[in-house]
Amino acid sequence: MTTEQMILDRLDRLESRIEPLTASAKALGELREELAPRVNEAVQAMIVELADVEADFQLEDLLFLLKKMMRNIRNLSFALDQMKNLIDFALTAEPLLKSSVPQVISYLDDLEQQGVLRLLGTGMEVLKKVGASYSAEELQQTSDGMVRLAGILKKLTAPATLDFLERSADLPSRVKVDGAPAIGPWGMLRGMGDPQVQQGLGVLLELTKGLGVLKPQS
Repeated sequence: MTTEQMILDRLDRLESRIEPLTASAKALGELREELAPRVNEAVQAMIVELADVEADFQLEDLLFLLKKMMRNIRNLSFALDQMKNLIDFALTAEPLLKSSVPQVISYLDDLEQQGVLRLLGTGMEVLKKVGASYSAEELQQTSDGMVRLAGILKKLTAPATLDFLERSADLPSRVKVDGAPAIGPWGMLRGMGDPQVQQGLGVLLELTKGLGVLKPQS
């Protein structure tokens, strides 16, 4: 092989090696030509957006924020952990909510059908009117009185008291006062012989004794 042939072979090998590089450079050049307008558009858009915050943005504020974040890395990590726990809780509670929410809605619908919610709304309106009509001191006095009334009501609900009140409620239906004649002293004396009158006077005497508790204690 002559020297000229050897040189030509080497040139061919060099050309085969350079050709991929040339194709790559050409491709990069085409890519640069395609991206150049997009980059210019992005830069222009960024300039416009930064112009909106130029008056409020200060480099010192950014540095202060970075320093504060570096000082609170533990707090940020804790916040992220808590957020993860919250997300896990939401994922866990989601099936329960899907089953319980319809039940709650059905329960509220039943209350609405029974008029309970309307009653609550009316009660709220009454409370608003009471609050607008009376001062805080008057409401406090009323609340104290309601506490005492609750104690009185507790006493009235005792079995013996309820039995006495029930018998007292039956009294008007047993007594005929429309045809009652006028009775003088002699009539009262004759009536003393009636066993029912005697029992009534005995009850009246016991009630009279009990009325002594109505006198205020000095």
